[in-house]
Amino acid sequence: MVVICPKCKVRLKIHDEKISPDGSRFCCPKCDTVLLVKRPSARRKEINKRLIMVAHSDDSFIERALNILKGEGFEVITSKDGIDAMVKSMKELPFLMIIDVALPKIYGFEVSKRIKERAETRDIKVILITSVYDQRRYKRPPSTLYGADDYIEEPDLEDLLLAKIRALTEGGRVEKETAEEHPPQPEEKAVTEKAAPHAAGVERARRLARTVLSDLYLYNPRKAAEAIADGNFREVFQVQLSEGFKLYQMRIPSEIRTQGDFFNEEIERFIERKKKETGK
Repeated sequence: MVVICPKCKVRLKIHDEKISPDGSRFCCPKCDTVLLVKRPSARRKEINKRLIMVAHSDDSFIERALNILKGEGFEVITSKDGIDAMVKSMKELPFLMIIDVALPKIYGFEVSKRIKERAETRDIKVILITSVYDQRRYKRPPSTLYGADDYIEEPDLEDLLLAKIRALTEGGRVEKETAEEHPPQPEEKAVTEKAAPHAAGVERARRLARTVLSDLYLYNPRKAAEAIADGNFREVFQVQLSEGFKLYQMRIPSEIRTQGDFFNEEIERFIERKKKETGK
């Protein structure tokens, strides 16, 4: 950078690497005036008002979202885990993130919380995709959205996504009408499913376990946090976890389930992550 001495007007060329973060002092070679030189403040990158991120581990969901968004002329980037979503959000600055609550590596609701806590990303709008594994149980909004601006239940994507986006850009929120609630979906039968490739099958198993856990936490945040702190999460949510495991056994083929105890592994990962966050 070039600095002009305020006393003798001589122009000094100073390399950026010689300037410390707090500024450095240089002596004018002509008049001996001491100059405090600071680096110019970096220009804040603007949020891209045509860019949307879809963060979801399921390819079929991403394809559904792409069909809706690209049809409206939006630019779309995708992510399949929480860490990648965080990195891309800070680098690309989309105006909206559509985030699955059950993302691997970092849960989607945790990504939302971190996005809203960072100065450079807090203006990004966030829509959480909730994957309620038992639609007969929950007939109310989640207890907290962890900083997210709105949420959509996964079956309502085509019906509500564009309306939700318009509401967020224009102000307000779109509410789902209770008269249009989806009836319970028929249970999928593992015996009728074509066996998926091993890696995809394992991820599907883990995602179903994360879905059960994210539902528990979204709808019972205080109770879940207290149970984790007290070391009795499994006991407090024994009924819900048992029901979730029955669903897991029905939906995940036996050849995948025999490869590992993915359901309980995800429970342990979830508990350990929450303990680290609270320092307990």
